[in-house]
Amino acid sequence: MSADERRESVIRAAITEFARGGYSATSTEAIAKRVGVSQPYLFRLFPNKQAMFLAAAERCLLETRQVFEKAADGLEGEEALHSMARSYQRLIADDPDKLLMQMQVYAAVAAAEAAGDHAFGESVRAGWLELFDSVNLALGADAGDATTFLAYGMLANTLTSLGFPAGHRIWSGFYASARPATA
Repeated sequence: MSADERRESVIRAAITEFARGGYSATSTEAIAKRVGVSQPYLFRLFPNKQAMFLAAAERCLLETRQVFEKAADGLEGEEALHSMARSYQRLIADDPDKLLMQMQVYAAVAAAEAAGDHAFGESVRAGWLELFDSVNLALGADAGDATTFLAYGMLANTLTSLGFPAGHRIWSGFYASARPATA
């Protein structure tokens, strides 16, 4: 395996490990073990744990943005909105680690900010801005529509993280395309 392929394996493993354990509780040893490499090799690919976490966070945001872009391709307005909503629900249903990683990212950035480390969240904020801009463009460059779409997405993240099942009354205010699929 090339160094680039191994780096890719580390990012995928980091998403899984950080999603499940959070930034503070996840050891680089667990990531190395998941990939099947030694910790020293891990640190040849990434300078430190924070770099691994940020690479995983950036990848998660990139893949979410790509899901939205693919879903909205060739569509406008309501069609784009509903296609993106359905695609996002499929993403978090098919790969729950993506949702868990997002939630861990927000907690880690908030903790870093509270501790005075403002640089930690810079790349995450940049990735989120790219996500917003992509959604905004897909929805006709209407910042209000993009904000509403992403606000519903964050609420969907919260409700899904809290374990509200599909069909629960809490989902009744969502447009149908944004509701989780029933089993």
